[in-house]
Amino acid sequence: KGGSVGKKRGGGGGEEAEERERQQLSVLALLLAAVRRSVVACRVERGPDRVASGGMEIGWPTDVRHVAHVTFDRFHGFLGLPVEFEVEMPPRVPSASASVFGVSAESMQCTYDGKGNSVPTILLLMQERLYAQGGLKAEGIFRINPENDQEEHVRDQLNKGVVPEDIDVHCLASLIKAWFRELPEGVLDSLSPEQVLQCNSEEEFLELVTLLRPTPAALLNWAVELMADVVEEEELNKMNARNIAMVFAPNMTQMSDPLTALMHAVQVMNFLKTLILRTLRERDDVAPGDYTPYSSPASSGRHSDAEYYGS
Repeated sequence: KGGSVGKKRGGGGGEEAEERERQQLSVLALLLAAVRRSVVACRVERGPDRVASGGMEIGWPTDVRHVAHVTFDRFHGFLGLPVEFEVEMPPRVPSASASVFGVSAESMQCTYDGKGNSVPTILLLMQERLYAQGGLKAEGIFRINPENDQEEHVRDQLNKGVVPEDIDVHCLASLIKAWFRELPEGVLDSLSPEQVLQCNSEEEFLELVTLLRPTPAALLNWAVELMADVVEEEELNKMNARNIAMVFAPNMTQMSDPLTALMHAVQVMNFLKTLILRTLRERDDVAPGDYTPYSSPASSGRHSDAEYYGS
């Protein structure tokens, strides 16, 4: 009896263990089923998105070529664009710059001179003061350098929008040249030295002018008219077309190599001299009294000084 009882007890313990194992397996099966259902549900929910996005998927590039290096300049927009992507846009008139030296002409307040050129107003104001103080008749005008201390003081005043009274005319002339010299891009930089060198006639030089963009072309025309005004007073100021072209030429282009810059300046001098002489001939053809050498901003009635330097 004792043995049979022991067997029954032992058998009961095994059945209980098996029952617990079956329960654990059932719980595990339920968990696996729940996980499987959640995974299937996620696939079903994301299925349409996958199909929709599959049509818009962008693959990795397979054929890459570097055809252009494009940068953005807040004054000139996108630089380096291929020709087929360039768009002809009319130049806008931005607000006045905090400085008048070393900045793009497009960033400055501009007005029209007597020839219809839209140029920075500071140039017209300096020109007006230069003429009013007899600068055109001063010997060596644009050739004689002023004292550095005075030039720095006047430069600071001009950056504040003020043209000081009784400025030395040589100081004014020097600052006009400095304005051109310190431009981010020289007026004639878009013309290669080879293009200028190959010109041997007035017609070829005039053809080069047509290649300039509107802003450099307007600045060049203004400068040539100014130099022609100087040459008209040659008997007093001793500055003929060659002399004035010689002192202006280095300020119209920018080159890093001094030797190349010197050689190019000689060609630019011939270019400017040709334009000056042509301008003087055209003036001679105008009936007396019809030509006015300079139209000041005030006389044109377009703007007041406050508008030139307003924010």
